[in-house]
Amino acid sequence: MASREYYPPIEPYDSGLLDVGDGNRVHWETCGNPEGLPAVFLHGGPGGGVLPDHRRFFDPSRYRIVLFDQRNCGRSLPCAGDPAASLDHNTTPHLVADIERLREHLSIESWLVFGGSWGSTLALAYAQAHPGRVSAMVLRGIWLVRPWDEAWGLAATGAARLFPAEWEAFRDAIPPAERDDLLAAYGRRVGHPDPAVHVPAARAWAAWELTANTLLPVPPPELDDAVTVAFARIMHHYIANGGFLPAGGLLAGVDRVRHIPAVIVNGRYDMKTPLEQAWDLHRAWPEARFHIVEDAGHGGGEPGTRDRLIEATDAFAAHFSTKWAPPHVPPKSLQ
Repeated sequence: MASREYYPPIEPYDSGLLDVGDGNRVHWETCGNPEGLPAVFLHGGPGGGVLPDHRRFFDPSRYRIVLFDQRNCGRSLPCAGDPAASLDHNTTPHLVADIERLREHLSIESWLVFGGSWGSTLALAYAQAHPGRVSAMVLRGIWLVRPWDEAWGLAATGAARLFPAEWEAFRDAIPPAERDDLLAAYGRRVGHPDPAVHVPAARAWAAWELTANTLLPVPPPELDDAVTVAFARIMHHYIANGGFLPAGGLLAGVDRVRHIPAVIVNGRYDMKTPLEQAWDLHRAWPEARFHIVEDAGHGGGEPGTRDRLIEATDAFAAHFSTKWAPPHVPPKSLQ
């Protein structure tokens, strides 16, 4: 398969802060062709925020690309980097409602939904709540947020066995007397009002979360304290609450989206959201096209994964006309 490089860097042609209630304003931006096929990009984390490269999975001549920072992260307000910022109104149902409010604000009838890692979780939750507003889906690094999925990341018997030094640094940021419940111990610290407490805890949390994001090691991003604290607080908040997902989880709702054309991509050596989760989604949703990338981990920018993702957005753009309408069956080229 020929390599599909990122599309060239682009800048937004419009942006704003959308009031979504509860004192929250969500930052959004639109890029590409204003008359193109609408697509919304759902970032990971939760709490990761939008990055410039996220715009580059789409042909800017054919797509109207919508990106937004989810509640309390990135450029959305208030920022969870301030421990005084409440997360009481930051749940998956709130984020799903924000996506729908943004769609209405931009006068979009339906759109392609693209999400990786936590973005795949949110994409599935949104599509199951609003299947008539989703024209197609591109999902990467599937995270189902089941109890055993979380145990992989937080228990000494999971990813820790592959990254023992990094795990010890994560564990040792907590006093020995509290290590029987690392999740609770981190929760007490990342939300503590004193920066001398919440900043080191957030940095230790983020360092572990970013461990082995890719198959081959890459330098970790440089994050300022506010970004790091927001990321740690929001991610902890969601993990501690099972992703705020309905009983039965996301697989129970697959029948609501089975008619939507979709592509699922996962790295064979994904150490953050192991392949089992994508496989379980594939088994529940065999109509979706499924790719295992043999030389990739979790990162969406790894060459093999990036190639498959851009191949998917290119294929959808080629199939549908510029007047975007929900198809009733998957296009033959994607079956």
